[in-house]
Amino acid sequence: MLESKDYWITSGYEFAAYNGISELKIEKLARIVGISKSSFYHHFADLEIFVSELLEYHFSRAKIMAEEENNARSINPELRDILIDHKTDLLFHRQLRFYQDNNEYHKVVQRVNEIVGTAFVMLWIKEMQLTLPRKCIEGIFELALDNFYLQITPENLNEKWLEIYFENLKRIIANFT
Repeated sequence: MLESKDYWITSGYEFAAYNGISELKIEKLARIVGISKSSFYHHFADLEIFVSELLEYHFSRAKIMAEEENNARSINPELRDILIDHKTDLLFHRQLRFYQDNNEYHKVVQRVNEIVGTAFVMLWIKEMQLTLPRKCIEGIFELALDNFYLQITPENLNEKWLEIYFENLKRIIANFT
């Protein structure tokens, strides 16, 4: 079993990804992890500190995803498979995007988008041989990213849905070239 602090973080991260950050409650988490609330307070003191650690954990997960995307050679199946492997990370990021009026969440969204978005855009430029100006391509992908996060759910974030999403995105981008 993971060290209890790590277990709290990974369990809380998954819970928030699938249920929402606003649903994070210490008692609820204690039931999920099967560890007493006193263990939570020993490691984090309060929920605010716990959420800050979740945000740092999310950024570390985003760096891993960005590195994998940098090494990907194709949109389908490589990028698709990376996104499926990072389903929980994407769903957590989606939750942060819902609450961007929170300055701390907004900063993490921006930091993650910078590292993950670059690799994503570069792969699309290469595979589709896009010749549009870089700013134009980045603008298209910013809209696509917003659309992506509005559409994903725990149920639909799978191979089939991603293949359809990517095909639609390719078709839309092709209209610009």
